[in-house]
Amino acid sequence: MYKIVRKESLNPTVSLMEIEAPLIAKKAEPGQFIIFRAKEDSERVPLTIADFDREKGTVTIIYQIVGGATMELDTLKEGESLQDFVGPLGQPSETDGLKKVAVVGGGVGCAIAYPIAKKLSRLGCEVHSVVGFRNKDLVILEDEFKAASTELRIMTDDGSYGTKGLVTNALEELINEGNQYDEVIAIGPLVMMKFVCLLTKKYNIKTVVSMNPIMIDGTGMCGGCRLTVGGETKFACVDGPDFDGHLVDFDEAMHRGTMYKDFEAHAREASCNLLNQEEK
Repeated sequence: MYKIVRKESLNPTVSLMEIEAPLIAKKAEPGQFIIFRAKEDSERVPLTIADFDREKGTVTIIYQIVGGATMELDTLKEGESLQDFVGPLGQPSETDGLKKVAVVGGGVGCAIAYPIAKKLSRLGCEVHSVVGFRNKDLVILEDEFKAASTELRIMTDDGSYGTKGLVTNALEELINEGNQYDEVIAIGPLVMMKFVCLLTKKYNIKTVVSMNPIMIDGTGMCGGCRLTVGGETKFACVDGPDFDGHLVDFDEAMHRGTMYKDFEAHAREASCNLLNQEEK
C-alpha cells in the first residue's frame, strides 16, 4: 500500500498527490511514468511522474478528474493509501548537452513539462517555457515554472490571464526574436503537439513530444499504446513516452484516442452513481 502524504487541489478539475514510494523515488527521472490502482478492484491507469523527492522517498502525481478511474482516485484523502503504484516505467527524457531549450506545455500536460524544465534548469540550460490553458481558472504550476525558467510566457484561449492566444503564437514570437533553440519539448493535447511540430519543422528545430496513449500493462506486451513513428510501430510504454515529434503520425494517434470515448463515458457515469450512493 502506498500512503498519500499530501493532497492538494490545483484548480477545479486538477489535483496533486504526493505518494510515499521510496523505491520509485530513488530511481525516477523526468519523463517517466507510474501505473496506479486506487483500490483493489480499480482500473490500472498510467500517470507521468510530476516530481519526486529522493530524500523524503515520495513521488508526486498530478491528474485531471475526467474519468471513472481519476474520480475514484480523487475520493482518497491524505493518510489513506493507493492499492498499487508501479514504476518508474518508460524511458527518461534526454537532457544531456542541451544549452537552450523551449519547453511548451498545454493544460494538464504542464505537469509533465515542469519536471523536465526543472532538471534542465538545474543542469545550467537556458529554459524558455510557454504554457497554455483555456482560462485563468485552469492555470497550474505558475510559480514552479517561473523558478525553472529564464523566460515564461503564459497563454490563455480567452485572454483572462497572461496573453490571449495559442502556445504556437508565443513560440513563433520567441523564434522570430532570434532565439536559437537546441530543441523544443512539447507536452500536452495531441492537437497542440501536432501544431507545435508543424511550426518547428518550418524552422528546422528538433522537437520532442511526450505521447500518452491508452496503456494497460506498461511493459509493451498488450500493444494498446502503439504508435506510428517514422513509418514504424512503436510502443509508448517501453520505447517512449518521448519521440521525435516530426516523425509521429498524429492523425492516427488522435483517431485511436477516440476509440473508447463511449466506454469512458459509461465508466464515468458508473463512477458518479457509485460515489453518489456512497455519500448517501
